[in-house]
Amino acid sequence: MKVFLAGATGAIGRPLVPALLAAGHEVTGMTRSTTSAAALTAAGANGIVVDAFDEPAVRAAITAAAPDVLLHQLTALPKSGGARAFAKGLALTARLRRETVPVMLDAAAQAGASRAIVQSISFITKPDGRPIHDERDPIWTDAPDQETAATMQAVAEMEAAVAASPLEGVVLRYGFFYGPGTAWAADGPLGKMLRWRVNPVIGSGQGRSSYIHIDDAVAATVQALDHGSPGVYNICEPDPQPAAVSLRAMAAALGAGPPRHLREGIARRLAPFALIHYSTTLPGNSNARAMAELDWTPQHRWPA
Repeated sequence: MKVFLAGATGAIGRPLVPALLAAGHEVTGMTRSTTSAAALTAAGANGIVVDAFDEPAVRAAITAAAPDVLLHQLTALPKSGGARAFAKGLALTARLRRETVPVMLDAAAQAGASRAIVQSISFITKPDGRPIHDERDPIWTDAPDQETAATMQAVAEMEAAVAASPLEGVVLRYGFFYGPGTAWAADGPLGKMLRWRVNPVIGSGQGRSSYIHIDDAVAATVQALDHGSPGVYNICEPDPQPAAVSLRAMAAALGAGPPRHLREGIARRLAPFALIHYSTTLPGNSNARAMAELDWTPQHRWPA
C-alpha cells in the first residue's frame, strides 16, 4: 500500500522506512532537510522536503502522494542541550501535535486515504496509586505542573482529533524508546547520564516507566497498517518495573555503577517535575490490547 510518513528521519522514522519498504509498501517520506530527503530517495522511498507548519505545502504533498495510510511520527525533542533545550522541544512537540495532526488527517481523507496512524506516548495517564494503567485511564491534563499539563493537554487534543477523523484512526502510545539511535542507547543522553551516575532514583523509586525497544516499536507500527480496529494502543513491554529496579538494571547492563538516590524533597528544588513523577508516581502501562489486536509481541525486554 501507499504510505505517507511525516517524520521520516526521526528516532522511529529512520528504522521505520526500511521496514515499510521491506514489507512491500510504497513510502513517501516527509522531512525538513534536503540532505535527508535525498537519503530517503536513495534508500527507495520518495523523499520530500516540507515544513510541517506550512499548511498549503503539507496539503499539496499529501494530495500528490495519494496515500492509503497516513503515518504521523513528528516530534521535536532534542538529543542534547540540557533542561532548557528539552523544555523548548516539549513545547514545539506539543504544537506539532495540536496543529499538524488535524491538517494532515483532513488532507489524507481528502486524498482518499482510509487509515491514519499517529504517534502518541503511553506515560500520560493520571496517577491514582495503581501500578498499571491501560488505554481507558484518563490523561493527566490537570497535572499540577504547568509544563506537564500543557504536554498532556496537547496529547489529549491530538488523540481527540484522531478519534473524530473520518479515517480509521489508530493512536500508538509508545513507551520510552530504547535501543540504537534513542535517548536510552549507551551513547544516548540518558544512557550517558546513567553511566556518569547523574540520573538518580528519586524518592520512593516506585514510579514505573514502560519501555519499548525501537525495533519492537517499528514492528508494531508496520502491523498497525492493516491490523487492529480504530482506537488507542499502548506499544510497550509487559510488566513494567519500579524505577528503583529498572534504572539499576539498565545501569548494570551498561557496565555502570548503581544510580544514586536523591530524596524527593531535595529533588523538588533541583529537578523538573516530570523527572520526579517518573521516579515516584508514574503508572506503568498494559500492552494487552496491542498484543491481541495487532498480532504483535515485543521481542526485547528492558534492559537490553
